[in-house]
Amino acid sequence: MIGGKRVLALVPARRGSKGLPMKNVRPLQGKPLLAWPIEAAKASRSVDRVVISTDDAEFAALAQAAGADAPFLRPAKLASDTSPSIDFMLHALDALEAEGDIFDYLVLLEPTSPLTEAEDIEAALDVLASRREVADAIVGVTALVSTHPAFAVRLAEEGLMRPYAAESFSQLPRRQDIEPLYSLDGSLYISGVEALRRERGFCHSRTLPYVTPRWKSFEVDDLVDFVCIEAILAQRSLIKSSEA
Repeated sequence: MIGGKRVLALVPARRGSKGLPMKNVRPLQGKPLLAWPIEAAKASRSVDRVVISTDDAEFAALAQAAGADAPFLRPAKLASDTSPSIDFMLHALDALEAEGDIFDYLVLLEPTSPLTEAEDIEAALDVLASRREVADAIVGVTALVSTHPAFAVRLAEEGLMRPYAAESFSQLPRRQDIEPLYSLDGSLYISGVEALRRERGFCHSRTLPYVTPRWKSFEVDDLVDFVCIEAILAQRSLIKSSEA
């Protein structure tokens, strides 16, 4: 609980995946990918229950072994590439409410962001709970630096490149002069349940940012991402000590 409000951590892990087949159960340092967000949520003092939303009984068993509850399987119609994410979240909330388990906050933790830790969940919940007069949700973002749109180029006539946001390359700004911008990084999504039902999503006019360091913003879309995350985990203590 946080401030007397109950918190559900929901981990989505459908079987289908095109970029990296079976990525949600791919072993990462000896554990299936879906186990990482489950363990982070279980280690959070504010999370009351951790539930897996999956369409696959094998995935459900792996999630249970990692400490999550698997009180239902997600219907196939909510597990396709084109199924809106809000639908499986509402399905989970409705199924739990039907058995009398009601929550005030939902924390969505995707297996594809295994670098999110319990401390991130706690910090983001603390910020949101303290600012409910202006916000109903908080989502993970990371600063754009090398990928800042000020440095983007387009391919023009004859295959030559042109700056995207300036008239000429001589007008490109210095890195220290660019406006700070951030991108959604998938590391975590948190919302009050009432607002989630109303807005049908996490990002709206009452959403706060939870800024993550660049190394935590990596998410698994393909094999290259997976290899990068393996390398980061192998050196995580060194990375953290460099930030201190």
